[in-house]
This record gives sequence, C-alpha cells and structure tokens, in this order.
Amino acid sequence: MDYLSNLTTNQRPWLLLAVSALGLECTALFFQYAMDLKPCIMCVYQRLAILAILAAGIIGTVGHQNIFARSMAYLSLGVGAIWGLIIALEHVEMQANSGSLFFSCEFIPNFPVWAPLHEWIPFLFEATGDCGEISWQFLGFSMPQWMVVVYALYSIAFSVVLVNRLVCAKKP
Repeated sequence: MDYLSNLTTNQRPWLLLAVSALGLECTALFFQYAMDLKPCIMCVYQRLAILAILAAGIIGTVGHQNIFARSMAYLSLGVGAIWGLIIALEHVEMQANSGSLFFSCEFIPNFPVWAPLHEWIPFLFEATGDCGEISWQFLGFSMPQWMVVVYALYSIAFSVVLVNRLVCAKKP
C-alpha cells in the first residue's frame, strides 16, 4: 500500500504517463496524415481527453513534490481518463448502430466559444470523418474499441492510485 501511495510523489510514473499519452497523440496523427484516415468528431474529443492525460503527466512530472500540482495532475488525469472512456464507449455504440437514425455525429466540434480549438489548431482538432465508419481494425477491433481499452486502463490506474492515496492519508 505504501508503494502505491508513494508512487505519485516520484517523477518517473508521471513521466511514463506523459510519454504514453504523447505516444497515443503521435499515433493518432500518424493515422490521420500517413494513413489518410479521417478523424470524426468523437475522435477529436478523444484526442482532447488524451491531451488532458498528457497535461496530467507533464504537471505531475514537473510538480510531483508539490501537493497542489499533484492535485491538478490527479484532476486532469481523472477527467481525461473517465471522459475519454465515456466518449469511446459512445463512439463504439455509434459504430455498432451506424444504420440507425438515433446515432449521428456532428461535423463541427462543440468546443466553448472562448476556446474554438478546431479553428485555432485545425490540424489536430478538425473533424472530417464519419463516426459510424470503421476504416481501421486490429485483431478484429476498431479504433474506438481499442480506445475503450486504453481509457479503461488509465481509469483503473487513476482509481487505484487515488483510492490508495486517500486510504493511506487517513492512516495514523
């Protein structure tokens, strides 16, 4: 228990988190620009969730000894992992019911008016694909299905570490 509790006060786990998220972002850009796969709106939202996890890793790497920085990193990791999992599950559902009238995706991201990321950074946040289209598979699973696995792992790691930190903080 103490090992898990002390894990987040070290720099390496946060750096590993940042590197894994950066690897996923680079992979998404490779799929988009090298393999010419068009990202849909759900893909764009999942990219944003991965960027939140990347931010958590960077904040934790730099401020692992500061309780405020660690708290911000926990918050960013939790939001990115759980929101990303919800979006990925919704995306899988859209692909499974792509012929249905009940599931459709937008073409313009629903970012806040004060932060139109799709206009500021279009190479990363512009949606040009269809959510229901399955244009890539690996071992029989589509990209959103793999992202469910990725976000589930991030969510489990977040939950285990956070619960452990809370339990160990209450110990005398």
